[in-house]
Amino acid sequence: MQKDRIFAKPMQSVGDFVFDERVVEVFPDMIARSVPGYSSVLAMTVELAEQFALPNTNVYDLGCSLGAATLPIAHRIPHDAVVYAVDSSPAMIAALKEKIANSPAGCRIEVVQQDISQIEIHNASFVVMNFTMQFISPNARDALVCKIAEGMLPGGVFVLSEKINFDDESQQNLMTLLHHAFKKAHGYSDLEIAQKRSALEKTLLPETLREHTRRLENAGFSTISPWFQCFNFASFIAAKASD
Repeated sequence: MQKDRIFAKPMQSVGDFVFDERVVEVFPDMIARSVPGYSSVLAMTVELAEQFALPNTNVYDLGCSLGAATLPIAHRIPHDAVVYAVDSSPAMIAALKEKIANSPAGCRIEVVQQDISQIEIHNASFVVMNFTMQFISPNARDALVCKIAEGMLPGGVFVLSEKINFDDESQQNLMTLLHHAFKKAHGYSDLEIAQKRSALEKTLLPETLREHTRRLENAGFSTISPWFQCFNFASFIAAKASD
């Protein structure tokens, strides 16, 4: 696993963050050192997939990146289920295909390079979107969650994990301070933190817990449970009612 040093040197101009080849090379290190509780969210995602994915149904990993959820899920769910691993980044998709080719398969994995807001969801018993909605245009988020809900079977489960923000300014400032402290404790310098924050300013657009809950409710999920939060990162379990 290569160490993330993308923002280690001063830049005259910090462009928008993109999931290109440079990011792909260091992505496992980058996300582990940037997202508090990431390993816990990932491990529980796999446990939930094993619990709720049904035989002869589809499972979707939307914004799959390098398959950190896709690959272990494929080994823990029924072998006649199909996992659709979807990402818009050509570099991520190419690297994921290589990983799948070099590892024994569990159930079938279909790798799809596509904007997740355009993907069709059908016959789904389990859908996961880990730290991906925040990169989708806010204007497209309601429609995307409605599409996910409509394509899920009764009793199906949607796991949504996101960076969040807060209405209260003092709470927002505290959580930002603690998040930066987490990154410094994991080896990032002040320069790296500042430059990456600048790169993400226009591309990563977080929302509040209340906004996420409203959207899930409006889409028709009957049970919505925030199950994890560490500083300004949270995860929800949203379930459709059983018939």
